[in-house]
Amino acid sequence: MPEPHRTPTTGHSHRPAGLLARDFTIENIVELRHAVTRLAEDNGLADVALYRFVIAVHEIAVNAIRHGGGQGRLEMWRADAHLHCRISDHGPGMPTAPGRPVPAITATTGRGLWLARRSCQMTTRVDDAGTTITLTCPIRPPQA
Repeated sequence: MPEPHRTPTTGHSHRPAGLLARDFTIENIVELRHAVTRLAEDNGLADVALYRFVIAVHEIAVNAIRHGGGQGRLEMWRADAHLHCRISDHGPGMPTAPGRPVPAITATTGRGLWLARRSCQMTTRVDDAGTTITLTCPIRPPQA
């Protein structure tokens, strides 16, 4: 059983009221993806925007498991007209160069970050505690 996850420092003096806050491992990644999908739908994402947000969150969570010590922490909240998802792990960081090229068709890795960067606004923070990525997606007002 992995030790409890400690969220890396985020530089925020407070945490927003959240929709979801959960530690995750490979054993519960599918359950986590379903919870993110439900909450994103409940908070106004639909169609392509919903698909892109969920894929981006899933890919970053899988990277946290793979490269960040086998576990991570997800926090999801809504602020004004945006849905936010912060994923943190104990990993050493990741490539941050903007405009990274499309992974080669023969590449077996590298598509997750590429997809996430194209699906949402993505910010990255690396410090002594680990890596934190926040994904932000605008929410359209409901159609009357």
